Amino acid sequence: MLTTAAIFLAAAVVAVTLFRRLGLGSVLGYLAAGALIGPSGLGLVREVHETLHFAEFGVVLLLFVIGLELQPSRLWKMRSAVFGLGSAQVGLSALVIGGVAVALGLSPAAGVTIGVGLAMSSTAFATQLLGEKNELGTSHGRSAFAILLFQDVAAIPALALIPLLGVASTPSARSPLLQVGLIVAVIAALVVGGRLLLRPAFRVVAGSHSHELSTASALLVVVGTSIIMHAVGLSMALGSFLAGVLLADSEYRHELEANIEPFKGLLLGLFFMAVGMSANLRVLTSRPLLVVGLAVALVVAKAAVLAALGRFADLSPRARVSLGAALSQGGEFAFVIFSVAESSRVLDRATVELLVVVVTLSMVLTPLLFALRDEAFRRLDAGGEARDFDAIADDGSQVIIAGFGRFGQIVGRVLRLKRIGFTALDASPTHVDFLRRFGNKIYYGDASRVDLLRAAGAERASVFVLAIDDFEASMRALATVRENFPRLRVVARARNRQHAYALLAAGVETVIRETFAGSLDAARATLEELGVSSAEARTAVTKFGRYDEAMVRKTYVHRDDEKALIESAKKYSAELESIFQQDERSAGD
Repeated sequence: MLTTAAIFLAAAVVAVTLFRRLGLGSVLGYLAAGALIGPSGLGLVREVHETLHFAEFGVVLLLFVIGLELQPSRLWKMRSAVFGLGSAQVGLSALVIGGVAVALGLSPAAGVTIGVGLAMSSTAFATQLLGEKNELGTSHGRSAFAILLFQDVAAIPALALIPLLGVASTPSARSPLLQVGLIVAVIAALVVGGRLLLRPAFRVVAGSHSHELSTASALLVVVGTSIIMHAVGLSMALGSFLAGVLLADSEYRHELEANIEPFKGLLLGLFFMAVGMSANLRVLTSRPLLVVGLAVALVVAKAAVLAALGRFADLSPRARVSLGAALSQGGEFAFVIFSVAESSRVLDRATVELLVVVVTLSMVLTPLLFALRDEAFRRLDAGGEARDFDAIADDGSQVIIAGFGRFGQIVGRVLRLKRIGFTALDASPTHVDFLRRFGNKIYYGDASRVDLLRAAGAERASVFVLAIDDFEASMRALATVRENFPRLRVVARARNRQHAYALLAAGVETVIRETFAGSLDAARATLEELGVSSAEARTAVTKFGRYDEAMVRKTYVHRDDEKALIESAKKYSAELESIFQQDERSAGD
């Protein structure tokens, strides 16, 4: 066992280090390491199914950590995205892929199975890559997570129904109605029991002041809920996600996340290596054009469906491209679905081996798609010309300004007048070159890159001015700063109210709405032109400004609930009108 562990660790260290240096990401490195040491490679490790079964616990831990980040109230607000966007993605993708399979001569039962299996994306791959790029909090990151959550739920009935399509299907020991009732009862028991028992239990454990016991308790919760869910035919990952959600509002959330993180990272790496090991490379070498063609066709078909759905979800063009890149691969559920289909004689062995390699290859293509996406976005931002980021010299500046447009420039000019040093970063090379002609000290760089922020002195600076115009780029940069430089105070520019809501939700205290102050000045000038005294106009505008700022901070909790936002806006408008009417009556008296 120690020899096998050493082989895994050595392959992972070498391959992941090499692939990260090449800019291809750690996931692709784990896949390559698994393929190298697996049966189709050097044959150093042959227990593929045992390894994959054990490593699936990494996905379970991943879903638990994600659940910790989602309060139940926030999850409830996502219901339309989960069941609307998620069901549309699975349904349309299965219809397109299954239709092609039937058109190629497969039976309708095989077409349905292949369509559903390949419609599923990889939770582990997508969340890992989006997390590495700090994009889980973006619009396409939230949409991707909602779709993945629905896929985890949809895989359960899919696994139950596929045997009914085969010639070797046998009657179920339980009636469907009894099975559904049992599932509902177990979930209800977990929710109620989790609310009543988990927090008191963790309070007792915390009283022991033992880090080892706290870690063991966290793992016990994950393992226990996973076992219970698996026993009633549900996904273990779904059970761990539910446990995480139940603890998302607890005071132990951050400690739990820190305790689980090392295990999650190692087991996810092992899972990716097991996926690489499971691929029968002889299928690829014997029919390379067919395998590569099917993998590319799968990625293109799913990306097209996702991009189309992203348009209906009101995502920006770049967010649609990113959503397609994130979820265009096949997923780990495909391996399970195809295994069940083979045992039920819905699919033959040769077809299953081909599909497993296609899914694995589609996973390999995912990091490459992200690299192509990043390069394409860079070329668009650079006016079609690729260019390396500037080398940044840390000159001891107290302030870093991310985004040096009209907002950032004014901040910089005031700082210069007060002889306060700053380092400015901007992601547009043409804009950087233009501003340098006027003597501005500015660097071409992406403020969401932790290496560039370190080079700019973020570990020692006092204030980070977030003045980036683009919403998603702004939130990516903020996520990088929060994760790597938590002591750095943030002053953030908000393009609009929704941007302000997102910044406040991320914990930023100082949020400046870019057009708000200018609009208040225009309102004051308008009142004065209408004959209102300067003092009265200034008082009215000041009172409105303070009230509106307070309203933004009170209503940002409803940012994802349009109905609640509308009701809050009506309520605060009525309150503000009442305040002004009282002032008028007081002035009249």
